[in-house]
Amino acid sequence: MKDRDIGVRELKIHASEIIRKVKEKRAQYVITHRGRPVAILTPVEEVQPAENPESSSAWDELIRLGKEIGQGWQSSQTSTEILSEMRR
Repeated sequence: MKDRDIGVRELKIHASEIIRKVKEKRAQYVITHRGRPVAILTPVEEVQPAENPESSSAWDELIRLGKEIGQGWQSSQTSTEILSEMRR
């Protein structure tokens, strides 16, 4: 099925119908925000696998980096406390 552009607002209103079309009719959508493409909604089986399936996922890498940063953390405040303070 041909890609179809769909705005975020329309996606929110018709989410169930759109997901059903993706699942059952293999439809693909280009999600737009203010007229610009921001994402693609496509059936899962059509997503290309990672180049190296043996490598750790991005999520695993983030967890590893978080632990590494935590080991060297020298502030009396947590990272959450620091970010909250910065946002004030």
